[in-house]
Amino acid sequence: VTEKAGSPQARSVLQQCLYAMLQVKHADDQSVAEWVEIDRGMVYICFFKCATEDIIPKMANTLCEADSGKYVSVLDLPGSVLIVPQATLGGKAKGKGMQYHNNIGKEEGLQLYSNFVSFFEKELALSSKSSKIATIIKHGTYGNRQVLMLDTNGPCTHLMEF
Repeated sequence: VTEKAGSPQARSVLQQCLYAMLQVKHADDQSVAEWVEIDRGMVYICFFKCATEDIIPKMANTLCEADSGKYVSVLDLPGSVLIVPQATLGGKAKGKGMQYHNNIGKEEGLQLYSNFVSFFEKELALSSKSSKIATIIKHGTYGNRQVLMLDTNGPCTHLMEF
């Protein structure tokens, strides 16, 4: 499949929230379910077939949230960020259903997602050292069904394509 020039490599949704809890491991016979929780904002991300490592810095540094009436990088805010892989952001309506033909393959997507989380954590460490802001990053697991509970702040949701 040939990608059109100018087609997005990735899509993200920034969702302001007051609190969110994401199940990252389901309960089984040997263990209870595992959850991560945050108290500030969430980022959903999806990569398309044409995505490369080059898109990661742009994505991480473009994510902004309103704080006191102005938009600032989520890396510069106090609180926390939950990064959630969300393949359904790559869906395209077809009749009464959805198609995901443009989404990246599972292995390549896992690699890009892992690299995005690592890059975001490194950028946060640099930002936190210079500004003394306490921000915590939590993240979901790629390629698994996850349970999400959240209290929104608004509905303040921003869709971004890269």
